Amino acid sequence: MIIGLTGGIGSGKSTVARAFESLGIGWIDADDVAREIVEPGEPALSAIINYFGQRVAKTDGTLDRAALRSLIFEDPSKRQWLEAVTHPRIRERLLQHLTRLSGHSPYVLLVSPLLFESGQDALVARSIVVDVPPDMQLSRTLARDGVSAKQVHAILAAQLPREERLAKADDVIDNSGNHAHLMEQVERLDRAYRNG
Repeated sequence: MIIGLTGGIGSGKSTVARAFESLGIGWIDADDVAREIVEPGEPALSAIINYFGQRVAKTDGTLDRAALRSLIFEDPSKRQWLEAVTHPRIRERLLQHLTRLSGHSPYVLLVSPLLFESGQDALVARSIVVDVPPDMQLSRTLARDGVSAKQVHAILAAQLPREERLAKADDVIDNSGNHAHLMEQVERLDRAYRNG
């Protein structure tokens, strides 16, 4: 069984995934796979550099993610082009990883910030939304990512509104409390998923 795990930026998806991992659950992060498919030698990287030019390539040939991010968040049509190139490749690679992980885990987690927006929710049996108040999302992201408040707001605008994301959830984890509160919720869901 594949469980989707999503939440807005700064909600603590990786923290929740690691909590499940401590209970023996395998997981793959779509963001990691998104980085994997644009490594040097990958067809998606060549396509991106051909489209945007050398300004999105670092001198070592790797993708300049910050340069690309500023270009696509200023122009929705460029973001749509990028998603059309990367999303099918991400989906294919995710399925490879999930298949591999499922051999060692009672169920697996697909961690994806754009689970619903990208259509990856079609791959999962259930979905968990990690939720925190918007002011906490903003402060955590600013502290962690070294980006401007303007960029955080652009990223938030590209994600589903909180209310819509919560409405689509099968399960919700409130990650605004302490670690003990988080683990209590994770353990409860883990028991339910194992009992299928």
